[in-house]
Amino acid sequence: MTNTPQSPAESASKPVTASLVIIGNEILSGRTRDANLQYLGDELNKLGIRMTEVRVVSDIPEAIIEAVNTLRQRYDYVFTTGGIGPTHDDITSECIARAFGIEFGPNPEAVALLQAYYTERGDEFTDARQRMANTPKDAILIDNPVSKAPGFQVENVFVLPGVPRIMQAMFAGMRHRLVGGQPMVSRTVTSHVPEGRAGGPLTELQARHPETEIGSYPFYRNDRPGAQVVIRAIDPVKADAAVVDVIEMLISLGGEPVLEPVDDAGQPV
Repeated sequence: MTNTPQSPAESASKPVTASLVIIGNEILSGRTRDANLQYLGDELNKLGIRMTEVRVVSDIPEAIIEAVNTLRQRYDYVFTTGGIGPTHDDITSECIARAFGIEFGPNPEAVALLQAYYTERGDEFTDARQRMANTPKDAILIDNPVSKAPGFQVENVFVLPGVPRIMQAMFAGMRHRLVGGQPMVSRTVTSHVPEGRAGGPLTELQARHPETEIGSYPFYRNDRPGAQVVIRAIDPVKADAAVVDVIEMLISLGGEPVLEPVDDAGQPV
């Protein structure tokens, strides 16, 4: 059974979830740093969609197909980045077709779009460039305002390029297709109380605030250990109540906690 986007009424009571499949040997080898996860996670949260799982897979068809088929059953939305360019190792589009068991080939709309683009530039629509017009049958195209080669959507799977500037521009143009829930607000409290001292009290605080997510992220600054405590919740009142308890707890442990500023949407600035 494939998940489908929820209605606003459903979204109000059940979290809307998403996953990301980052595709490419260059990511796994360390040659290229992924810059898409942070952007997508942040933008989806603004829409009330929680990024819940991320996988990084190699340019191996079986790995891509398995990841997509598993995640599209598990989450409301699946995004893929990478592997839709003009070269032989750009195999994502064909793998999506195989994952859904549908035909794959030239998309007439994409062919016309790219042919017009290269003609206007006085450039050749080469065989390699024609590869970028291949999609699963009846896929819904995602406009590319930067370099024209489109991404596409099949059911709840959205296929995007790996180049961050292009991916971000394309996501901005298709975000209206997504139905989200209520965004989570985030609060961050920083102190030089190390996790080893705060771990037990934080466990107790999490139990007292079951509708918040309380996470601790250690750091070492100016030769001193410390941690950022991040509180996330759908209800700002509940998030703020947890913040008060976190600050009191850190003070009791000898810390001087600082509440980081947030914007009007309740997100860190």
